[in-house]
Parts: sequence; C-alpha cells; structure tokens
Amino acid sequence: MSDVVLDASALLALLRDEPGAAMVVDAIGSSRMSSVNYAEVISHFVRAGMPPDQVDAMLRPLPIEIVAADRAHASIAGQLRGVTAAAGLSLGDRFCLALARQDGLPALTADRQWLQVAEAAGVTVTTIR
Repeated sequence: MSDVVLDASALLALLRDEPGAAMVVDAIGSSRMSSVNYAEVISHFVRAGMPPDQVDAMLRPLPIEIVAADRAHASIAGQLRGVTAAAGLSLGDRFCLALARQDGLPALTADRQWLQVAEAAGVTVTTIR
C-alpha cells in the first residue's frame, strides 16, 4: 500500500542528489506517482541529453507504483485549475495533486508554492526542503 504520492520535483531531487533527497529516499518504498509526472521525469533527462534507454535503466528499479492517468484523475486535475492558477502550478503539478486527492494520500514535492493551495485543493502537501 502506498503512503505518499511523489511529484516529479521530488523524484528529480533524489535522482540529482539535491537537498531534500533523503526525505524521498525514506518515502520511495511506499510511494506512487502519476504516469504524467513520471513522463515529466523522463522528459527532464532526455532533454538534458541522456539516451532514453539509460533513462529507463535508471528509473526501472525504483520501487514506485506508476498510476495511469484515467478519466477521473484527469477530471480532478482539470478542476484544480481554478484553485492552483494563482500559484502558477502546471498541468503536471495538478495531476500529482489530483492523484493525491483521489487516493487520500499526501503529496511530496520540492515546490513550496503548493503549500499556498493545499487546503483549497483538498490535499496534504509535504515539501522536501
């Protein structure tokens, strides 16, 4: 069973050994992530020049449950636009929040601006730094 929903920023912090990585290490074994946020992580490394097969080899062993974005997930993410726009959250951010809200789990992120919208979004947000 998962205890937390990871945002792409949290997983990137771990993979790049940034501040807050230790919190992600502690949570990763019981985590889940939207397929949209997983794609963001892949995109980051491909854009940085890492060959796709190396990206897959780096991510494949991680004990994260990847959750496919479905209609319900997408609907919540779309509805969250109204409460997240002022904080500048992206569509990917909203997919993470949507999964967390849908599953009743906290979201783990490196993005402190999420704290501004957590209550309105109906999600507990924990920042890693």
